[in-house]
Amino acid sequence: MSEGEDPNTATASMRLLYTCKLREENLAEIVLVDGKQSLKELYCLLPPPGYEEIKYAAAAANWLSEGLQSELPENVEANLSKLALAGHSRGGKTAFSLALGYAKTTLGFSVLLGIDPVGGITKECQIAPKILTYVPRSFNLRIPVMVVGTGLGDEKRNCLLPPCAPDGVNHKEFFDECQPPCCYFVTRDYGHMDMLDDNPQGLLGKISDCRCKNGNGGREPMRRAVGGLVVAFLEAYLEGDNGDLKAIIDEPDIARVKLDPIEFIEA
Repeated sequence: MSEGEDPNTATASMRLLYTCKLREENLAEIVLVDGKQSLKELYCLLPPPGYEEIKYAAAAANWLSEGLQSELPENVEANLSKLALAGHSRGGKTAFSLALGYAKTTLGFSVLLGIDPVGGITKECQIAPKILTYVPRSFNLRIPVMVVGTGLGDEKRNCLLPPCAPDGVNHKEFFDECQPPCCYFVTRDYGHMDMLDDNPQGLLGKISDCRCKNGNGGREPMRRAVGGLVVAFLEAYLEGDNGDLKAIIDEPDIARVKLDPIEFIEA
């Protein structure tokens, strides 16, 4: 977002894209609207095995060419030549896996965004498929990538629970394995779940609210910052307007949360 711009304006540009119900699996209803709620229900109770999760993501992507247009208003035409793939936490790892070709899709992806992606519990205990190789720039993605990490994600909430984004399988390693062009932002003072709603609903929402170490204060600044970063990245690589992205890199204070570190590797 530009200096002085209301973050709500940037977030609001993430308009309703589509609703996709995987009715047969009864697993997901994906709703992207105003940047406030990216999905209504991801899992019924427990996540499926890693390869199954990638298959469901591919099914959603493949649905776009057949089902998206009928869900849009009459005066809106889908441009599937500019398709972004994004995910948070384990979903971030799934997004990377799909972009790496672990499931076939009928459409190609133009950009990839990982929001505090997590690849497993430890280096030795990764979620299948084990995509992290610990070789710098080893991901053969051939598309621009943005990784947003959290400074508190690798810290324990208490002595009983492990961190939600453990060191060695979190945002840092995902970015280290990305090839240019790629950019990296870490919200230093926020935790793994701080981009969610303030009061998540349902059992899983309550668990997510108390499972991870959170930042102090409300989550609104974090949501606005992540929304602004996503919009700026999409504008840069889907619309050819890198003004907002460059502004955030040059003057990170406009993000209204502490971004440290920041890395941008051009192609």
